Amino acid sequence: MGQSLKDPHTVAAIVHALRRVHGDPVARTMVTEGMTLAALIDTLLRMPLKNGDAVKLITRALRSGDFIATPEIAVASHLTYIYDPPKSLHVVDIAIETLDGTVVSADIRLRLRDNI
Repeated sequence: MGQSLKDPHTVAAIVHALRRVHGDPVARTMVTEGMTLAALIDTLLRMPLKNGDAVKLITRALRSGDFIATPEIAVASHLTYIYDPPKSLHVVDIAIETLDGTVVSADIRLRLRDNI
């Protein structure tokens, strides 16, 4: 028997956004086969959400443990928010600082855990 979701509301919100922006078949593939963090960010920023709410959703997804990240992201990794324009509060991308360096969103793949 699989374990339950750690943050079901976050997963549901992400799946809803993927379905709304890309349609059900593509959303299913993105969740089960994986997507880049950049694709998830782009999807959420295209939704009728406040920018801050989209960023919080992405951050919760990365921290929840419900998604497998490749390369692996340690809980203690630092998220770097990229703003446009600089010094605004409008986040357009996220990079993750690890002990091995900074990994940009296009190089991070996320997939929903199989055992859920």
